[in-house]
Amino acid sequence: MRRIKLVVAYDGTAYCGWQLQPNGVTIEEILNKTLSELLKEPVMVIGASRTDSGVHAMGNVAVFDTESRIPGDKICFALNQRLPEDIRIQSSEEVPLTFHPRKANCIKTYEYRILNRKTDMPLQRLYSYFCYFDLDVEKMRKAASFLIGEHDFKSFCTVRSQAEETVRTIYSLDLNRENDMIIIRISGSGFLYNMVRIIAGTLVKVGMGVYPPEHMEEILEARNRAAAGPTIPARGLTLVNMEYEKETAPCLEGKNSHWHYVLDQTGISDTGAAWLSIVRCEDKEFDRTVMRVVHQAYRNGARTVFVCDEEAAGKNGSDRLAAGKKFGYYRLRESEMCGMKDRKWYEAVYEGGNDVSR
Repeated sequence: MRRIKLVVAYDGTAYCGWQLQPNGVTIEEILNKTLSELLKEPVMVIGASRTDSGVHAMGNVAVFDTESRIPGDKICFALNQRLPEDIRIQSSEEVPLTFHPRKANCIKTYEYRILNRKTDMPLQRLYSYFCYFDLDVEKMRKAASFLIGEHDFKSFCTVRSQAEETVRTIYSLDLNRENDMIIIRISGSGFLYNMVRIIAGTLVKVGMGVYPPEHMEEILEARNRAAAGPTIPARGLTLVNMEYEKETAPCLEGKNSHWHYVLDQTGISDTGAAWLSIVRCEDKEFDRTVMRVVHQAYRNGARTVFVCDEEAAGKNGSDRLAAGKKFGYYRLRESEMCGMKDRKWYEAVYEGGNDVSR
């Protein structure tokens, strides 16, 4: 058995999104059917980003398993001869069977296009959102700056599950005007349902003068979908690319007004150990932060994760960490590292109940 990775570009206009649907044709359906016919075996692709109806892509990623002996880098050419003209495979290659496009760490980049002129342009109608109000791009840039970094983006998503983790990291959020077209380009560790479209809709409100730029911070802090702007149409959104991590980052740091932590991953490759230091964290965010970051460390390949609460040490002790305390699927136990470097460390042990790689 071999696993093949595809980089897929498509015009999403005619499709009901990526994922299989009972009431319309999807990108996944077309790829499954075409690959099955080409390789003479049942094929089911696994997509990295399940884009919505009308959303476009230049570089979505999918994988599938096959017994075929066709070289991985040649599959794209054979497949493109059979696909409709609004779907094209940009590249194909064989990857390890362990590679999963939704579990591997990556940076996703999206663009949202806004046609900003007095009269709509028919040739742009399928690939941009039309706004006839004059938009102030400088104000939009200032508002966008509040979203950079690791935050709880609950205000900017249509929450499908109350259990869904809404913390994400935005690495960059740029706005540029090219003649009548405003291009919002956003890169992050991942995006919630409708997150980019809601951010774009909120930035449009700022550009129109409905919200001052500083209001973006208040919307973020509200953690309430009703506080943000509208979810603007899917047709202006394009998944540009997905850049997968080639090696584990030596250190991860999350820092905002609510929490600050440092995850040392330098020992994962040698000893399998990672160390999470909670530098500062509000009590109401503490359990959630520990659970989320410990889980990320295990996903990144750690076999053991040690946790310490630096803030509590500075306050002469705290019960925020204690042997036997549970954080999601992880329970703390006393560690041989207790007292090392004047810090009290605990080992976070996975107790099952879910796939730790998810």
